[in-house]
Amino acid sequence: MPNHIHLIWHIQDNYSREKIQLRFLKYTAQQMKFRLIDTKNPALQNYLVNASDRQYQFWERNPLSVDLWNKEVLIQKLIYIHNNPLSHPWNLASYPQEYKYSSALFYEEGIDTFGLLTHYEA
Repeated sequence: MPNHIHLIWHIQDNYSREKIQLRFLKYTAQQMKFRLIDTKNPALQNYLVNASDRQYQFWERNPLSVDLWNKEVLIQKLIYIHNNPLSHPWNLASYPQEYKYSSALFYEEGIDTFGLLTHYEA
């Protein structure tokens, strides 16, 4: 999973998925670029693109978004997300709650190391 991210988010009324996703991707790409520039990290060159509308590309052009239309689908996707770091080829942890960037610890032990998680039943 060093090359992608899984998120489950709830979009509040009066906002569209497209706008929220666009803003998230734009903001995070800018922050990654600024961090790499500030630290003079040569990895910035890995994101160079030959595009008319941008110099760097951090995210895929058309990221996959899946609507979670009921609780069963939400739980299925949450389990997949928690187990993804354990699977081949990643093998990033032995248990879901051991993976640093997972919400599994929150669901298993109630520990929110990010300070922003809410339970899907809340």
